Amino acid sequence: MHPLLHRIDGVLRPAGRVFYGWWIVGAGAGVVWLSALLWLNSYGAYIVLLQADFGWSKTLLGFAFALTRIESGILGPLQGWLADRYGPRIIVSIGTVIFGAGFMLFAGIETLLGFYLTFAMMALGASLGGFGTIMVSVVNWFTRHRAKALAMSQMGMSVGGLSVPIIVFCLEAFGWRATAFWSGIVVLMVGLPLAQVFRHRPQEKGLQPDGIALDLPGADGRIGALPGRDYTAREAMRTWQFWLISVGHATALLSVSSIMVHLVPHLNEGLGYSLSLSGLVFALMTGFLLVGQVAGGYLGDRFNKRYICTLCMVGHAAALLLIAYAKSPVAVIVFGLLHGLSWGLRGPQMMALRADYFGPSSFGTIMGFSGLVVMLGMGLGPIIAGYMADVTGSYKSGFTLLALFCLLGSASFFVATPPGDRPLGSGSAVTR
Repeated sequence: MHPLLHRIDGVLRPAGRVFYGWWIVGAGAGVVWLSALLWLNSYGAYIVLLQADFGWSKTLLGFAFALTRIESGILGPLQGWLADRYGPRIIVSIGTVIFGAGFMLFAGIETLLGFYLTFAMMALGASLGGFGTIMVSVVNWFTRHRAKALAMSQMGMSVGGLSVPIIVFCLEAFGWRATAFWSGIVVLMVGLPLAQVFRHRPQEKGLQPDGIALDLPGADGRIGALPGRDYTAREAMRTWQFWLISVGHATALLSVSSIMVHLVPHLNEGLGYSLSLSGLVFALMTGFLLVGQVAGGYLGDRFNKRYICTLCMVGHAAALLLIAYAKSPVAVIVFGLLHGLSWGLRGPQMMALRADYFGPSSFGTIMGFSGLVVMLGMGLGPIIAGYMADVTGSYKSGFTLLALFCLLGSASFFVATPPGDRPLGSGSAVTR
């Protein structure tokens, strides 16, 4: 037996050193944490202050978030192709610079147009330097431990949510302009060094997924992998599974994005919570998100990912109904538990399910085209909730409608069984 290997359950595993893929996972978690803390999870708190300063409606502020999500969806195929073609490191570096500069420009806005333009710049940077590009690297570095690796890299989202009270404190103590400017500085100082950790594929370091060296015995290149070759993006899009997973993911993000943008305003205006207490509720929810991500990584490598997604979408629906009609702190706490756990358990499965079904080689491009559908959910959620709140005076009807969409997403995941022997309409066999 080679000294760098040991055998567990008949499978050769690396021994005696940390597999470089886990450093990529850690860097990915750090980059996602920056975006989650400074932008995605903090936007609801910014909304309260922007409304106070400028008098803009919830619909306009929700529409800004929606436009950036749609922008990310349109950018997705190009972003995925760039990550597949040039590797994640350079794309994450470029995105980080744009993201940080956008924050600093956002600090000086005086008009709605200025807000939309700088917010679009921040969204462009966060997309290029964020989740989608990072996942291209992670799915190529892992097979047997793919769900765990994806879950750990996504923990930055939950840790960022837990850290939201820090941003709320800064907003109240120093104002939103100073907070935004210094957020841009932090993005550049922390994000750029983290970006240099990324590598596209383990072969660049003479390794295979999960850490088996190419020149070591037993390294046949398919440790823990499903048999067969990878799908191209065109082949994947010819399958029903591609579209069902995309629709399910989109309905999930209807829930996630509406809560990101409108939870704090709903708690503050609808339920009478202070801004600080609303931030603590958001942190509680993301605490359960963290628990769900840890469990999701473990469960996703052992159980059917499709069934996990199906149940989690029911959890999202129940959580939306709870927070819409909450009458007591207990209902708010149960909402945080259900939404956080459902989000955390489901999140790692989204990428792992696509990689399991279609393979990692064209993952960035496949995910990019899927993003055209997925980001409609991310974009429309805040618009629906904000518009219905402006019209009716509360979030009840909007959150109820979004809960029904989540049930539709549950059904989409349930019927998205693995692809057959070949992509629909393709002349090439795939024994996956």
